[in-house]
Parts: sequence; structure tokens; C-alpha cells
Amino acid sequence: MTKDPSSLKSLWSFPTQVRFGAGAIAGLPRACQSLGMQRPLLVTDPGLAALPMVQDVVSRNGEAGVPTGLFSAVKGNPVGQNVEDGVAAYKEGGHDGVIAFGGGSALDAGKVIAFAAVQERPIWDFEDRGDDWKAANPDIPKIIAVPTTAGTGSEVGRAGVILDERDHTKKIIFHPNMLPAIVVSDPELTVGLPPHITAATGMDALAHCLEAYCAPGFHPMCEGIAVEGMRLVKDWLPVATQNGDDVYARGCMLAAASMGATAFQKGLGAIHALSHPVGAVYDTHHGLTNAVVMPYVLAFNRPVIEAKITRLAAWLGLPDPSFESFMAWVLALREVLAIDNDLASLGVETSRTEELAAMAAEDPTAGSNPTPLTPGNLTPLMQACIAGDLEAAGRIA
Repeated sequence: MTKDPSSLKSLWSFPTQVRFGAGAIAGLPRACQSLGMQRPLLVTDPGLAALPMVQDVVSRNGEAGVPTGLFSAVKGNPVGQNVEDGVAAYKEGGHDGVIAFGGGSALDAGKVIAFAAVQERPIWDFEDRGDDWKAANPDIPKIIAVPTTAGTGSEVGRAGVILDERDHTKKIIFHPNMLPAIVVSDPELTVGLPPHITAATGMDALAHCLEAYCAPGFHPMCEGIAVEGMRLVKDWLPVATQNGDDVYARGCMLAAASMGATAFQKGLGAIHALSHPVGAVYDTHHGLTNAVVMPYVLAFNRPVIEAKITRLAAWLGLPDPSFESFMAWVLALREVLAIDNDLASLGVETSRTEELAAMAAEDPTAGSNPTPLTPGNLTPLMQACIAGDLEAAGRIA
């Protein structure tokens, strides 16, 4: 069958230098020096700031002649005020670079603080819509990212998700120069992560790989990365959750997280479009919310993704490769990880279904879902997610 060669037109971009492996954090002072950082600001969250690992990093940098400031006023779902406060700390401390240290929230906040430190306009003017980013000052301070969870993959991303408290919506702030110049990815930093956070963040990595794989468009490199990322999740997320001291499993999950964020430059979809407004309104954990809505979105998208999911099931070595076997694996994985079955369990109210669906339709990730999304089909899909009705999700026209 002859196909239109114009459908192959695309834009490919891949991430940055990653210094990966157990003990890699010891090289952080050299990483700072290689980028010309003389006085970086380490951005993290309050919980991590109180732990020895952060204090050790700050002390080690100081001993190496790289005095490092600390900013930790970052919420679990970072808000605009966190960014403003971080910019103030950056300027008051005379800093010349940012070390974004932690889970997705701290990484996103750190990147956006670096971005906002040189802008004259509010960060909301640079939401990831169209080419608004081109109006920004591109001279963004250098960023080093140090992930301590294996989920968002924000360490290899060019954007940060920040909650706009004016309208309670999550906005994706984007600029190519927000991509960290160096990533220090040390699985030993993730060993202390509790099982439920390991599970939720790992499911976030799976959601990124899965949605990137299913997104329309021609990007075989992203699809290949997404498939291998899902294999790593399949093989190692249960191990990392059940035995948090397994550094090899932790390392494989860190790799899967970075792979998911690399792959999703191809696109995301309804999992994230539904999850973002729920997180904004109810302050739920992003990875957990993605995990809850995942099977309902799969059922909704089935008519247009079934052939791809069947191939994926074969690549993952699932028995009797098919859409059904892949769905069964997702449901079984959620059960093993003790993931909630529906959004009602996270406190989401049926009375807000239409409001949340309208927000989902406007989310930047909605545009790359395999099935076009509208308030008309997102409303029953959101309702199915709240009620835990998988059959209803599969019946939405």
C-alpha cells in the first residue's frame, strides 16, 4: 500500500548529558564547575531539605569551592508563588545557576525558577501553546537536575508544570533552554523512597511511555524508547516497590523515567489531560492520578490503538498478545501496587465532572490523544474514571 511521504515530516530532539549510576552524586561539584557555576542555588522540597542527603550535597559542594544556597519552599504541586519566592532567593543570593534536586515537583520548580530569573514578563506568558516561548529571554542560567524519584523524568525535559492559583489550573511553562545541561542520576538517592511513592511515580513513567507510544505522528525513535521504557517498568517496578533496597531495580526505574520523558516529546494524551485538572483541584499525586485513569483511557482509545497495543503486548512478552492481554497486565500491575481503582477514592466528586472535563479539554496534552478530545466525550470519560466503570469508558463514542 502506497502512503503519503509527507506524513513522515517531523521534528526530532533528544535530551542532554546524563551522568548515571550508583555513587554518581559524588561528581556533582565537578558538574557545577564544568558549567562555570560558582554559586548555584539548590532547589528542593521541604522534606528532602531536612534529610542528610541534601545537607551532604551542600557540604560537599562547599568543600569543593562551590558554595551552594538552598531553597525548599516548594509544594507537592508547585504554585506560582513558589517560583516567585525562588527567584527572589536566587537574586538575593547572587546565584549563577540552579541545581534542581528531588522529585518531579522540585525539578519542575527549579527549572522554572531558573527560567523566570531572567524574564521581565510573568511566567504565564510562556505557557506551552503555539510559539509563545519565542518571546522569552533565552539566556537562562544553567541547570543541573538530580532526580530522587523515578517517575516524571523532568530531569530530561524542557518544561515545568506549575499551578496557577488564580484559576486553579496547571500550566506547562516551556522553553528549549530549560533543558538541564547535566543530569546526575544516582539510583542510591531513591533507595529511601516509600513503597507507595515508588509505585505512584513508577506508574507515571509508564503513563509517559504508553501515551508517547500511542500518540499520533511519525517518531519511531520515541516509540522505540517508549517500548523499552515500558519493558523496564514491567520487569522492575514491582521489584523496586517490594524491595526498595534493590539498587539495580531502582536504577532501571530511573532509566525508564528518563526514557518516558524523552519519548513524550512525541505527545501525551487523555491520561494527562484528565489527571492535570484533578491534581490542580484536589491536590492529588500526579503519578497516582495517572495510574487510576490509565485503564479507562485505554478502553476509550481502543478503536484507534488496538493494533499498536497488540504489537506492544508481543514486544513485552505478554501471553496471547492482544489488547486484552495488555489491559489485563495493567490492571494486574495496579492491583500488585495497591493503586486505587477510581477517582472517587481520591476524593473526586461527581458534581464537578463537567467542570473537570472542560478543564481537561483545554489542557495542552489533550491535542495529541489518539482519539480527538472534546468536552462531549471527556465528560462521560471523567465520569467513568470517577465511578470506576471500565465498560462505560469503552462505550463512549
